[in-house]
This record gives sequence, structure tokens and C-alpha cells, in this order.
Amino acid sequence: MVEKAAEFIKSKIDGDYEIGIICGSGLGGLCDKVENPVYINYADIPWFPVSTAPGHIGRFVFGVLSGKKVVCMQGRVHYYEGYSPESVVMPVRVMKLLGVKKLIVTNAAGGINESFNVGDIMLISDHINFTGTNPLIGKNDDRFGVRFPDMSFAYSSILRETAIKCAEKMELSLREGVYIGCSGPSYETPAEIRAFRTLGADTVGMSTVMEVIAANHCKMEVLGFSLVANKAAGMSGNRLTEQEVIDIGKQKATVMQKLVSLVVGEI
Repeated sequence: MVEKAAEFIKSKIDGDYEIGIICGSGLGGLCDKVENPVYINYADIPWFPVSTAPGHIGRFVFGVLSGKKVVCMQGRVHYYEGYSPESVVMPVRVMKLLGVKKLIVTNAAGGINESFNVGDIMLISDHINFTGTNPLIGKNDDRFGVRFPDMSFAYSSILRETAIKCAEKMELSLREGVYIGCSGPSYETPAEIRAFRTLGADTVGMSTVMEVIAANHCKMEVLGFSLVANKAAGMSGNRLTEQEVIDIGKQKATVMQKLVSLVVGEI
């Protein structure tokens, strides 16, 4: 299925694309910055999963960003949508077959670290997989990677250094920390957030970890950013809503777009 999807896409684009970008909730506006765009809807690709989450358009955008050929995912698919872990990471494997070697993942997340503020951008240094599953379960596909891939360096230190330098050029105060991924779709309880803080998590969300596991399996270099869209459950006294996440994403879209664009130009 991955090969069929990649073959279909290759018939619509010109050559390989070395940089892939996955845009999270409310962050799809980055794709509007891509020059000479070619749009391919997920629904048109054979066997490809389709986004159903709010704020996720559900299409690939191929083109040029900061002088580099990029493929952007304007919306992702999530485990909570009812897709299998294997389906959730199918886009990553398809990008691998399209030539992608460096993957930038973004997400909108809840802030667990009490020093973080809504609107902060966190550079992901590591993650905790709390989804209860793994996209590599089952027979290993040796075309993509080894049976037991090492996750010690899941997020490239070289790419993180580049991101920090780009943030300094922007005079942006960039946070850095650990993202914990849960299955969703319910938000976490206050007790779970307290437990996650004890585990060392700084932000929490319902995406990213499976994609990063698959990307490491495919020997991609990964860079990740979390936009702190709200204070996690029990921290603000307010009820959590999906609209809040989308709204903050739109408010901070310009900053995130500039940061990712600068990074793309440097890698």
C-alpha cells in the first residue's frame, strides 16, 4: 500500500523531496508559504488515510520553501480517529519513498511544565510514548529499517542546534523539553497531568510519537516543535476545548511559520 501510494504521488510531482514537514492543529498555514505548490489530497491517494480532525485540511503540498524542495502535510491522521498505528505512520513511510531524509514535526499541545505559558514554542528534546501501542508492532519491514531501532537519538541534536540558532536570530525565547503522547481523544485528567509532570513531561498531546518512531525506523533525522496551546488539565481551572487549540495555533502561526522557514533554509 505504501508503494502504491508513493507511485501515485510520484506521477504528480517532479523528482525527490529531501525535507518533510508535518503540520499540527492550527499550524497548516505554513503550507501557504510554499512556492510553486502542487496539491494532492489524501483522499485521492490509493490506500491513504484521510484526516478527520478539526483544523486538518488533509493534503500534501509539494513545492519550495526557503529555497529548499519540501513536502508538507497540511494535516495529519491520529490514532484516536480509529486508524491503526500502521496507518498513522503510513504518510511517514510514503515520504521516505519520496526521498525525505529530514522530517520536521509540529503539534499543538497542552503545557505541563508550570513555567510554560500559552503561546510558547517548545523544541522537543525527547518524548514519552504513552499511547499504549507502537507502530512497529508486527512483522518488520526490512525495506524501511531494522527490527529493533534505537530511539536514544530520536530528535536530532544537530537539527536542534540549528533551530536554537534560528530562534536567536528571531529573538524568540524558545523552550525545550519532553513531549508525552497519549492516544486521546479525551483530554487528560488533572491526576494524569500531575503524574506526567512527575515522569518528566513538559507538554502533552495526541500525535507525533508514532510518526517519530516510524521516522527513526526509516533512518530520518527528526526535528520537533510543540506549540503550547493551553494549560493542561487542572492547571488553569478552565475546561479544555478543541477550538482553543485551533485559535492559539492561528494566533501564533506567523511565529511558527517564520521559525520553521528559517530552519528549512539552514538544513
